[in-house]
Amino acid sequence: MTGVLGALADAWAEIRVHKLRVLLSLIGIAVSVAALTAVVAFSELQQQYQAEQSDRWGGRVATIAVNVYDETGDPVDVDDFDARFERVNERFGFSHTSRNVQGMMLPVQLPEGVAEIPTRLIDAAFPLIHREELLEGRWLSDDDVQALAPAVVISEPLWDRLGRVALSQHPLLTVSGPAGGTYQIVGVTPRQGIWDEESRVDVLFDAYRARVDSLPEGVTPVYEVWVGAEQAAEVGPVLAMDLRAGLPEGQQLSVNRTDWASQSGSQEAARIFELITGGIAVLILALGALSLINIQLVAMRQRVREIGVRRAFGATGGRVFTSVLLESLVATTVAGIIGIAVVVAVLRSDWIVASMFPGIQDVPPFPMRAAVTGLVASVIVGAVAGFIPALVALRVKVIDAIRF
Repeated sequence: MTGVLGALADAWAEIRVHKLRVLLSLIGIAVSVAALTAVVAFSELQQQYQAEQSDRWGGRVATIAVNVYDETGDPVDVDDFDARFERVNERFGFSHTSRNVQGMMLPVQLPEGVAEIPTRLIDAAFPLIHREELLEGRWLSDDDVQALAPAVVISEPLWDRLGRVALSQHPLLTVSGPAGGTYQIVGVTPRQGIWDEESRVDVLFDAYRARVDSLPEGVTPVYEVWVGAEQAAEVGPVLAMDLRAGLPEGQQLSVNRTDWASQSGSQEAARIFELITGGIAVLILALGALSLINIQLVAMRQRVREIGVRRAFGATGGRVFTSVLLESLVATTVAGIIGIAVVVAVLRSDWIVASMFPGIQDVPPFPMRAAVTGLVASVIVGAVAGFIPALVALRVKVIDAIRF
């Protein structure tokens, strides 16, 4: 134990003496370890970001979608199936369900005239299931069905066409046609990107049906249920069996998971992405290690006299070997801690994460796996980079130091 402490003291003394050389080594290793840590942390953030983007299309894990159709092409009695689904919903006690109708158009009065605007009929749980975001205002709620002027949520491009009237002024939307009347704008969804110019209106399914007796011909809602991932395999078949019982002749339904985790190859794609990013991180670290080994070898050639003098005063080969090795280990460990601290400070900034991953909602905490990987990597690099110079130092003889 005393020998190890003595070797550590010698290593620390050497670091203090050779400050410039050690500083150059530390910069390279700190950058390499920071890059490795950042790549591992970035990989986890990227996976979370991709999962959230997939949730907006197919629903969170696990979302089960129910589609009903008639094999003969006859229209489906939506009200009858709606009541059937409500009974099954009460029996199962689902906490998050939503009806979703896409592809409808509403004639909306705009400053330049009446225009057909794409419309979605949804339930209050739809934004939660699909991670829908808001730019301004609030989402639709079940209480909005009772309002004289039903609430609607519009997209940002449509808000621009309406003059971006502040929601605090309670702007109204005038609709003509069968669902004609006045609607109150309570929320605005943001653009999905600079390319997004889709004008859209979101209306509560029941609020629309309160004004219109039936849906447009050929339009049938999709019924979505959000359950736990561990329950999906059991709930899906039982739900399908209950809904099919007593269906009118000719009607069929499909019950499928639509979330990203149910898609074939999704997990494999995540693993491939992690392997690629891990390979990049290892390459970065290897380049840093080669640079450090080169610096250490050059420095060792300049320390032949110093090591020879230490051997002349009784330092054993093991003591010299251990001190040189620990010198590298201490330096790279300190550098690794500095690099990890910089990455943690950067990735804990909400502004930086938001700019790298726009729209991310559930920002995961800094992954300890990334920090531990960076620290272990710095220790390994220090051991590898110190081992070769330590072997060189072990072979130094007193006579060589005198001739030098």
